[in-house]
Amino acid sequence: MDIAHDEYHVAYDPTTATILCKGSFRLRGTEEYAPILQVLLDAADAKPATLTLDLRPLQFLNSSGINTLSKFVLHVRKHNASQVVVKGSKQFPWQEKSLKNFQRLLPGLQLEIE
Repeated sequence: MDIAHDEYHVAYDPTTATILCKGSFRLRGTEEYAPILQVLLDAADAKPATLTLDLRPLQFLNSSGINTLSKFVLHVRKHNASQVVVKGSKQFPWQEKSLKNFQRLLPGLQLEIE
């Protein structure tokens, strides 16, 4: 599953159970984020033992994007789908601040900030 756009790229690799998000998510509202959310939900519904969400190359995420990622995390919690590992980068200050909130939604979520 891949979504390629001028400003961002989302790819799911089922062999490693890793979702890679890079670029800048500056979309407007839930309708524009729907394809990205679908990739996230499809990956979760595959129920790998561990699902990695690699956000390290994601430079920007607006509030609608945070809402989309929150829906993904809540979906995983509701369906007890997988152990989730979220990888972030100290290079982008928003990641360290915002990604911690996902642990409140899913206490078992493993957050790795490099």
